[in-house]
Amino acid sequence: MTTAPSTTTDEAPRPPAPAPAKSAGAGLRPLVLRLHFYAGVLVAPFLLVAAVTGLLYAASFQAEKIVYDHELTVPVGERELPVSAQVAAARKAHPEGTVAAVRPSPEPDATTRVMLSGTPGVDPGHTLAVFVDPYTGEVRGALEQYGSTGALPLRTWIDEFHRDLHLGEPGRLYSEFAASWLWVIAGGGLVLWFSRRRALRTVRGTGGRRRTLALHGGVGAWAAAGFIFLSATGLTWSAHAGASIGDLRAALGQETPSVSAAATGEHAGHDSAAATAGDAAHGVGLDKVLAAARAEGLGDPVEIVPPADAGSAYVVQQIQRSWPEKQDSVAVDPATGQVTDVLRFADYPVLAKLTRWGIDLHTGILFGLVNQLALMALALALILLILWGYRMWWQRGRGSGFGKPIPRGAWQQVPPYVLVPLLALIAVLGYFVPLLGIPLAVFLAVDIVLGEIAHRRGLRTNASGTTAR
Repeated sequence: MTTAPSTTTDEAPRPPAPAPAKSAGAGLRPLVLRLHFYAGVLVAPFLLVAAVTGLLYAASFQAEKIVYDHELTVPVGERELPVSAQVAAARKAHPEGTVAAVRPSPEPDATTRVMLSGTPGVDPGHTLAVFVDPYTGEVRGALEQYGSTGALPLRTWIDEFHRDLHLGEPGRLYSEFAASWLWVIAGGGLVLWFSRRRALRTVRGTGGRRRTLALHGGVGAWAAAGFIFLSATGLTWSAHAGASIGDLRAALGQETPSVSAAATGEHAGHDSAAATAGDAAHGVGLDKVLAAARAEGLGDPVEIVPPADAGSAYVVQQIQRSWPEKQDSVAVDPATGQVTDVLRFADYPVLAKLTRWGIDLHTGILFGLVNQLALMALALALILLILWGYRMWWQRGRGSGFGKPIPRGAWQQVPPYVLVPLLALIAVLGYFVPLLGIPLAVFLAVDIVLGEIAHRRGLRTNASGTTAR
């Protein structure tokens, strides 16, 4: 039989060891979880629309080539007609409007595009593209065109649906709202995924909510970098955050430059350099202007923009947005045919280059089909993540309804030395990205009010219970 060891008077019992202090990461996780949950629930419908329409847009480049094959391609001939003759053929078939730009055939089997502005029945922000066979001068069709990438009706419709739901400027708020929150949700998901124990991330051998969570987290972790990129680049040309980014670039001297279109020849401004309305035959004409641009090294594809008035020059600019990008441009005096200004893409400021590359990668142009397939994969991943997220919420309610929200008070577990800088960072981001800052402020205000109501209701309940005793 054993006895417990006795404690002598000089051996005082040891005080219990204090509980280990929570790390900043452990205290931050509940806050991130609550933010990720509510942002996912409230923003997910907007993200779902953006993902579906983005998937369609990425596929529209290849669909456009199939649908408009007759207008875009021609049998390869022996010798191309002068650009001026091709424009004359387009103007004979479509004398309405004025010539806004000309895109000579960039490949042996491609048509030349003559873009007309101010044509009846065409959106004022679009042009009518007349497609001309460069070998025979045959007009193979005319289609409404939009944007610098030359989007035709199918891609234009999908593009505008993705951007603003065909609601105009008010509709752009939806896409900016989605882009403003996508990086927050993706970043929060990454934090949650890597803070979980490795065993809880496994999909194999699991079922129910745990399996859904593992799928949601695993796919989200792999796709997070792509989502953050899409969010950042999408904001660069949004209505409100885009304006802030533009102001910042201007303040840093990083705006996208443009070639000077002022004519400097001795006949600049004279009637000899002026145009006959809508025929693009300014001064020396399109053929000599294109030859001057070729002499400066501007290879296909290029776009020729006629002078805006008698005091302006032609502008010839490369329009290749696929890698390697060709974005050089020159100005050509219509009176003399001499190059008056040259702008090389290599001389663009760093942020201007990054913005150009970011937008082209976001829209699926930079790396062609590979780029478009990657965007479709990201869009599909986002759709699945949203569906899995709502499924987890349903499974949390044990399949009879959506589960309870994440409880309040998570911010109280965050150490002050982390919470204060975090709040300052959120305030700065909210100022520059208002569709992140304003909804977040509204959510916090509503959450505080609801919490205070619940607290006072609890006090009244406790008080009545005490009185009843």
